[in-house]
Amino acid sequence: MFDNLQDRLTSSLRSITGKSRITDDNIQKTLREVRKALLEADVALPVVKEFIAQVRSTALGSQIAKALNPGQQFLKIVESELVKIMGDANESLNLNAQPPAVILMAGLQGAGKTTSVAKLARFLKEREKKKVLVVSADIYRPAAIAQLETLAGEVDVGFFPSTADQKPVAIAKGAIEHAKKQFFDVVIVDTAGRLHVDQELMTEIQDVHAAIKPVETLFVIDAMIGQDAVNTAKAFNDALPLTGVILTKADGDARGGAALSVRQVTGKPIKFLGMGEKVDALEPFHPERIASRILGMGDVMSLIEEAEQKVDKAKAEKLVKKVQKGQKFDLEDLRDQLQQMANMGGMSSMLEKLPGMGNMAQMAEQANVGKQFKQMEALINSMTPSERRNPDLLNGSRKRRITMGSGTDIQDLNRLLKQHKQMAKMMKKMKGGGMSKMMRGLGGMMGGGGMPGGPGGGLPPGMGR
Repeated sequence: MFDNLQDRLTSSLRSITGKSRITDDNIQKTLREVRKALLEADVALPVVKEFIAQVRSTALGSQIAKALNPGQQFLKIVESELVKIMGDANESLNLNAQPPAVILMAGLQGAGKTTSVAKLARFLKEREKKKVLVVSADIYRPAAIAQLETLAGEVDVGFFPSTADQKPVAIAKGAIEHAKKQFFDVVIVDTAGRLHVDQELMTEIQDVHAAIKPVETLFVIDAMIGQDAVNTAKAFNDALPLTGVILTKADGDARGGAALSVRQVTGKPIKFLGMGEKVDALEPFHPERIASRILGMGDVMSLIEEAEQKVDKAKAEKLVKKVQKGQKFDLEDLRDQLQQMANMGGMSSMLEKLPGMGNMAQMAEQANVGKQFKQMEALINSMTPSERRNPDLLNGSRKRRITMGSGTDIQDLNRLLKQHKQMAKMMKKMKGGGMSKMMRGLGGMMGGGGMPGGPGGGLPPGMGR
């Protein structure tokens, strides 16, 4: 979602980060470019004006003059102002209430409300260890009730049945009563949406809100509708005491303006980002991490959290023990590593979260590294277990069988074997710890100098061919 804004902002700021002195002149020129980039990203005009004014006044203040590296200091000012626009820190859900804590979901039709209910239920069950009940008070779209029931089964949370001939208030009250008897910690109430804001919708949702007194009232916005999302949020905020926002479809190619504007316009924090169709695709919204990513400064914390949740720890520990004992790194280990990387969104997703690796992530994407990793996995899957454990067995006829079975050619297989040999050598150097040896080995794999942008920097040999 932020790719276009990231490209524009980093190129706008590149001209000033190398400067030894910051002057009124080069600040004006850079801010003009920053302003254009923000407006192109569909950020609300009042928000852009305030942002530019804040950056200008801070940059021209005394702290910039005393900085050792004024160019980098200016970048830091832009980053901290971006964080301020989006909210100073992640605001988690406030569930400190006598159980069951009630969460009311509001929003327009098609924003991804029902899916977000299931995603949030899964998040609370797995991360917060809560017993969750979901209920649909959307009586105008019978499919919504069936959809929520299916999703509740998928994420393994409680579902309270409702029918189209019931009143929304009665449904919500019935679910809360049931939750009290069955000792549920949280009840999430899905409400009806419309294609536009109308009085009937507002009256109904106000009635439900008054009847159940939720601890959290979350507004679900579709990032794809851009600036209109902010206006809709404002209309809902005037009618309901919203406590936060869930921004869905943030994995799409929307321009990112809604994320930068919604906090400033409504005064309500974005609490979660919907990052895809799957029920696990919900991330807490961290303004400081998003700002860092927008400016191409990476997001190591999110990468660590993702690794914590998605990496198979048993397989990782097995490999570590193997390396420490100096045992052979075979093709089955390589396949495990490729699968772990795919679980974390692939090579480009990981690289873009590392500081200064934005260009490398783009290179990886252009070289279609993800496709090559899948090809490598297909090759390994076409081998017998003994061939995976001992690649030296591979003679001409075996190689032909493997390439025919995986729909590849001999060159692809030879490239895989060469890369595996390099990795096996690197793993051997890591026996008994040896982090510096590992880094030297990694440098060799990166093509000589090893550092992106440095001599010989680039993708591992064979990637992108």
